[in-house]
Amino acid sequence: MDAVTRKPETPEAAAAVRRPTRAEVEQAVRVLIAWIGDNPDRAGVRDTPKRVAAALEELYEGYRLDPAEVLGRTFEEDGGYDDMVLVRDIPFYSHCEHHMMPVTGRAHIAYYPSDKVAGLSKFARVVDIFARRLQTQERMTAEVVGAIDDALHPRGLAIMVEAEHHCVTRRGTRAHGARTTTTQFTGVFRDDPAEQMRFMTLVRGGQGA
Repeated sequence: MDAVTRKPETPEAAAAVRRPTRAEVEQAVRVLIAWIGDNPDRAGVRDTPKRVAAALEELYEGYRLDPAEVLGRTFEEDGGYDDMVLVRDIPFYSHCEHHMMPVTGRAHIAYYPSDKVAGLSKFARVVDIFARRLQTQERMTAEVVGAIDDALHPRGLAIMVEAEHHCVTRRGTRAHGARTTTTQFTGVFRDDPAEQMRFMTLVRGGQGA
């Protein structure tokens, strides 16, 4: 994994009143364990608050990482290649901001290089950074597009995000198997429906559809 500078806080975090201490987080988990009907002092869950606090730091580390730094190293030499670059089936794991329940899915990203290209692994890192925050799928899609567009200034950028939201499939309506798809296009992809169709065909073709 590439080394990425950890920023102390994002604009969203800066707006918060105060970041709780680790001890306060662990106490909050004890309260939740008691609230659901278990005994926080039971042997099996006595250390759960510590484990949960550590897990939350990992699951939401996207707040402390800067996608601009991931995309900061670009290359101008592309051997004269000027056709589409597609990175397909990027897996991600996120949490919805409404219920803090899991969102699992994959992203597909394509772009037409202008004067810069980026290492292909960088796209997966950017998706992962934004996914490791409380999210809506729509905002995450737009944030990934914005970060790549700012760094590479491609002639066109296309993204498709497909995800299962556990707040839909595991609670409430319990619509098992329901998936949500979001897309966003810039440049030649936005202006030319044929390019959108080519992108969709390449993505779907790789899935055996």
